[in-house]
Amino acid sequence: MMNLTDYFNPVSIDKPLWGHLTEPSYISHNFIINTASNPVEKINDEKLAIIGVPDDRRSPNKGSSGAPDAIRESLYQLSRLPGKSKIVDLGNLKKGPGFEDTLAGLNDVLLYLFEKGTMALIIGGSSSVIPAIGKAFSDSEILYNYTSIDSRIDFVNEKKYKDSFNYLGDLIYNKHTSLTHFINIGYQTYLNDPQSVNRFRKLNYELLRVGEVRSDMHETEPRFRDSELITLDISSVRQSDAPGTFAPSPNGFYTEEICLLARYAGLSDSLKVFGLFEVNPLLDNRNLTCALAAQILWFFLEGFVQKQNESTIIGKENSGRFVKYHVRVNDIEEDIIFIKSNITNRWWLEIENKKGIKSYISCSYNDYIKAGENEIPARWLKTISRQR
Repeated sequence: MMNLTDYFNPVSIDKPLWGHLTEPSYISHNFIINTASNPVEKINDEKLAIIGVPDDRRSPNKGSSGAPDAIRESLYQLSRLPGKSKIVDLGNLKKGPGFEDTLAGLNDVLLYLFEKGTMALIIGGSSSVIPAIGKAFSDSEILYNYTSIDSRIDFVNEKKYKDSFNYLGDLIYNKHTSLTHFINIGYQTYLNDPQSVNRFRKLNYELLRVGEVRSDMHETEPRFRDSELITLDISSVRQSDAPGTFAPSPNGFYTEEICLLARYAGLSDSLKVFGLFEVNPLLDNRNLTCALAAQILWFFLEGFVQKQNESTIIGKENSGRFVKYHVRVNDIEEDIIFIKSNITNRWWLEIENKKGIKSYISCSYNDYIKAGENEIPARWLKTISRQR
């Protein structure tokens, strides 16, 4: 039996000098908090666990190890969430003597949370810990889609030491990997090697430029809905809004846009791990980036406490919750089948493989409209091509 106190240092942050809210209105009232006086030794029926990973080794972003506590200070000044979902803040993962020890500790904790059915919200630290997350999925034999919100595709098209800018190869080409699909949301063309971009496209991965996403933000929601792992690099936000990071860019998402994306992530039915990385308090300006990171997490948590978990019941007949539509498209032998939720107005594609096993792929109302106009939806094509 795992004792979580062996892995975590308890939460310890200074009380703010002032607060706008009255005491019962703070987000801390949504949390069970691992403190020195009230230690959390195990997961009971908590649905989400917050994990700080204060480690910036194997990363040029020195100082990001201070991010978990700096972000917590801002997060704990925000208002409480609706509903009564049980959330536990486990504190900060104990830093191992070597970086591999930190990775091993994170892997152990994630395996435990997967077994308990508890989602993990990881506050980094550096994104160089992401391979430990991938290993936990593989060790648990869980197939996973990975969506990364990042201005850069963290892959170097040559043999190079793995760090926070070069870890994707470890997830993709590891012979034990259980990664099934990768999506990048918000990459900036001029920051990426064209060879790496072409390589990922040939692997049938989805790469969406920041301008594409901005033109229709709602179209990103189905991609989040089918993702078991979602990570957010704060450098995906433009520098004027998030200066506290090692590799900022003058272009990127606006604060309102990144908070909306985080909320979509929180609503995901499939999600098991969400991670926020690369905030550096030493490079911050008047705590602006840490405050934004806290608000990103607040919007994620707001989505989480309001999610409907429809994916677990979508295949059940006669539930009354869903409506099925058959659409005939030229050059396709069988109808394309769409399913719509009467409760959330979300859409799915029903796809049956050669063995007769049905799967449900998230899509949007626009995909249904395109099919009605005799245009094959891109999501349908990509899913079919990945199954071949």
